[in-house]
Amino acid sequence: MVAPPAAPAPNATVISTGRRRARTGLPLALLSVLAGIGGLVAAVATVNGSHRPGSFAAGLFGAGVLTALGLLGVVLLVVFWRQRRTTVLIDGTGVWVDNRAGRNVVPWRTLAGVGLFRSHGNKIAFSSLELYPTGPIDRDDPVLWSLVREEEPFRPGLPHLRYRLRIETADVAVAVGAVRHYAPHLWLGEAWRPGRHIGRPDRVGHRERTRGR
Repeated sequence: MVAPPAAPAPNATVISTGRRRARTGLPLALLSVLAGIGGLVAAVATVNGSHRPGSFAAGLFGAGVLTALGLLGVVLLVVFWRQRRTTVLIDGTGVWVDNRAGRNVVPWRTLAGVGLFRSHGNKIAFSSLELYPTGPIDRDDPVLWSLVREEEPFRPGLPHLRYRLRIETADVAVAVGAVRHYAPHLWLGEAWRPGRHIGRPDRVGHRERTRGR
């Protein structure tokens, strides 16, 4: 079996998923942090009595909600900042993922099919490329492990285990066009999924399986 090249082709289709997501998410995260700071100030004012709300308990509750929102904002800031350089590249070899952990590729020759899932949640559209392997995959690959999902396949006969790459709405046409250009024989089409279908990686299982490495 011929090993894939060490890097994507110079003319690969580049999709800066992390940068686009950070451009949208970082301002929202910053607003949450500012709200949290306001919550801390309000809590101090309520406790010290310099601000007298109609109800002491209600004042503390409101301050607590804002503070919790601020903590969430801090978490989101870290997530978006760490993911800002994540890039998906598509070429004749396959689908490449380049992030803080490194770079790896899912070769076309290892796939049984590629499809697009769409869903809606809270007025936000979610889209993802679903990469179905022909055989077993490494669930704990340093670069690709967070993309692994296990659920009902696109159609009968495909494996439950696959790679899921979230693609922003503005990049869907580019991503689909690249897949259909380089691997038209693998294209499965599009399908709608209920709710927010993106899901979360198996972080607990990943930690347990990689413990001691």
